[in-house]
Amino acid sequence: MSQMTFSDFEYSNRKKKTKREEFLDVMEEVIPWDEWVGIIKPYYPSGKRGRPTKGIEKMLRMYLLQSWFSLSDEGIEDAIYDSYAFRKFMSIDFNKEQVPDATTLLKFRHLLEKNHIGELFFDAIKKCFDKAGVMMKGGTIVDATLISAPSSTKNQKKARDPEMHQTKKGNQWYFGMKCHAGVDAGTGYVHTITATPANVHDIAETHNLLREDDEVMYGDSGYLGVEKREEIAGDEHLSKIEYRITRRPSSLPKVSDNAIDWERYIDYRKSSVRSKVEHIFHIIKNRFGFKKVRYRGIDKNFHKLNVLCACANLLMYAEAKKHSVQAVG
Repeated sequence: MSQMTFSDFEYSNRKKKTKREEFLDVMEEVIPWDEWVGIIKPYYPSGKRGRPTKGIEKMLRMYLLQSWFSLSDEGIEDAIYDSYAFRKFMSIDFNKEQVPDATTLLKFRHLLEKNHIGELFFDAIKKCFDKAGVMMKGGTIVDATLISAPSSTKNQKKARDPEMHQTKKGNQWYFGMKCHAGVDAGTGYVHTITATPANVHDIAETHNLLREDDEVMYGDSGYLGVEKREEIAGDEHLSKIEYRITRRPSSLPKVSDNAIDWERYIDYRKSSVRSKVEHIFHIIKNRFGFKKVRYRGIDKNFHKLNVLCACANLLMYAEAKKHSVQAVG
């Protein structure tokens, strides 16, 4: 256990914890640090040549803080110096060491992206949930969300990101990428994610989001007719899945005031299940601030999506566990 500093002693006398500190305490508890450090270790420099390397866990903590609070390399370096909660999470004692600089973090992030470490994190959490029986089987909810990218050409290359595209939603045009998610219908944990340019239709990624043991799929009206697509109808397993798609309200038949509107009631029940997928998007976009891409290219942002989805699953698990304890109490 590290020795308490004057700052630690002063802050320990506060009457209230901030929401940021509470969030970081939760993530400190639920993230499998040893496992994630072990995943990175084979790819991390040994430090025998060149300048000494920083510890893997310390760099991982800095990278996660950057991802959770949507900060730049320089921004997270300054924030750690400025925030006691961040410094505590990093376990940094300024009497002994300083915060890793922005360039060191940049190289660490590039190492993670190059070796697809984010996907390994996400798969490790999914396997852990499967083994523990936390994630249920048999049903998947599919949906997609847009993540904006800068549309301006006022940059060094005088051009927009060539891997991003524009699409129209309602009466508004968006430029960026699209995150497609397959979510467990029973628990709401995300089990599969893909990333495409924004102009790829939601329905085109459906077959990549379904599991081998799925018997039913839920989706909004954007997935109407999915069972007729070649990649679905031509697959022995996917063609047998029951597709429960919510219809557009305008397509539902009108009934008299005295009659029971069974059609709308059935669609309401479908929507009550399908809505679970929105929670994962809420965490990624609102709590983690990933409403707009920070990096150029699909691959770099897909790496970040994998890390955030792994963390989102752990956060939802921690919150569900907390609520169950409170309910029993």
